[in-house]
Amino acid sequence: MSIITATSRAHRIDRRIYGQFAEHLGRGIYEGLWVGEQNEIPHKNGLRTDAIAALREIKVPVVRWPGGCFADEYHWLGGVGPAEDRRAMVNTHWGGVVDPNTFGTHEYFELLHQLDAEAYVNGNVGSGSVAEMQDWVEYMTLDKHTPMAELRRAHGREQPWKLQFFGVGNESWGCGGNMLPLHYANLYRQYQTFVRDYGDSHVAKVACGANADDYEWTDVLMARAAGHMDALSLHYYTLPTGEWDVKGAALSFDDAAWYDTIHRTRQMDTLLRRHGEIMDRHDPARRVGLFVDEWGTWYDVEQGTNPGFLFQQNTMRDAIVAAVNFHIFHRHAARVRMTNIAQMVNVLQAMLLTDGPRLLKTPTFHAFGMYVDHQDADFVETVDDAGRPGSRGAAHLDHTISVKDDVYTVSAVNWDLETDAELVLRLPERVAEVVSARMLHAAASAHNTFDEPDAVTPVDFTGTVVEGSGLRLALPPRSIVTVRVRAGG
Repeated sequence: MSIITATSRAHRIDRRIYGQFAEHLGRGIYEGLWVGEQNEIPHKNGLRTDAIAALREIKVPVVRWPGGCFADEYHWLGGVGPAEDRRAMVNTHWGGVVDPNTFGTHEYFELLHQLDAEAYVNGNVGSGSVAEMQDWVEYMTLDKHTPMAELRRAHGREQPWKLQFFGVGNESWGCGGNMLPLHYANLYRQYQTFVRDYGDSHVAKVACGANADDYEWTDVLMARAAGHMDALSLHYYTLPTGEWDVKGAALSFDDAAWYDTIHRTRQMDTLLRRHGEIMDRHDPARRVGLFVDEWGTWYDVEQGTNPGFLFQQNTMRDAIVAAVNFHIFHRHAARVRMTNIAQMVNVLQAMLLTDGPRLLKTPTFHAFGMYVDHQDADFVETVDDAGRPGSRGAAHLDHTISVKDDVYTVSAVNWDLETDAELVLRLPERVAEVVSARMLHAAASAHNTFDEPDAVTPVDFTGTVVEGSGLRLALPPRSIVTVRVRAGG
């Protein structure tokens, strides 16, 4: 039994920590979200209604687009205007397919409108010009009679859109240009100058940050350009083997691969701590946010699928990975203010999978659903019986607590494959009532298919015992539990 005591409220858990990522990659955009006006799949303004309805359930706060590696070969003018005038392009990074550019700037903002989500657009530094980036920002955000604003109006949009976040390049250390940190820092300073605020709008500027444990990159960027950025990104993927050439299978894995996957996921905590320490030296007030704008599991693609489409199945293991990451993000949320899982539909650790007109929700989707109430809540610090802050308790157990409007949301995960776990949480206030209690629990490789779309789905959790200000939770192996309780009385 693990006994954990909640102590005090700390930082706020920004809702954007539950952000999403949609790249022009495989069937992530086309079919996954965009089916066009003439398609028989039910849609609204070209966007499939079943996908939008599902994503609204998990309250998607922000969507990053158009990449990813695709962003640094994307030329936005080819994706605006009448469909017959759009300029198709070759997606050289992801399968060499021809992208018709029928999903562009206007369609992206329609997606955000239907989701009630914020915009995070990634600009092209790798193969684009400063003028091209400046024109795009003007096209999206300026409410005056200038050439780019008039072009937007000619394409059917009178008022500018709200652009909350703009990324100046993507993975500039790799697919975005194979740059060294000082070179990118200088380019960033130049390009960001022309990402202007028009009128009362403010566009938060995001600099391309490090790949995993490249701490030199963070140090150089913060030293040279911190004063010109609102956030710095970080990318880290969970590979069961740790090797890019042979990553491991999404479905056929043994017990060792299960634990290796969780172990490599938990390295996110070290990355956030060490990158955060570097950022603290240059920015002790923590004005600059850290955005983990690509994260999630990355396996070998499913047999028989295009290797460039990055399609993989999604099991209970992936749901556990998501929950473990959520807990880490919560602990570091004083600096981490956005994350974007890769990716939203049909790509890598997706929320949804589609097959023509059919759609299913993955275990990862359900994990996101179970954590919705942590969005914009206050993180609550905890200690164990020895007074150690942040202790998980048992070896395969972790928890997170937040509070909003006198309701505590407690989430716990037991990633042991075989053994039950008991967790006792002592809250700062007496528990008046249990508002809700849900659990996601299944076999390690259990997953949803189009024939069995609800093989892994949340159920009511009956293992909660209230004892004054305490909650006693009995967690089965391979489970995620969220219990919400109202304080008082």
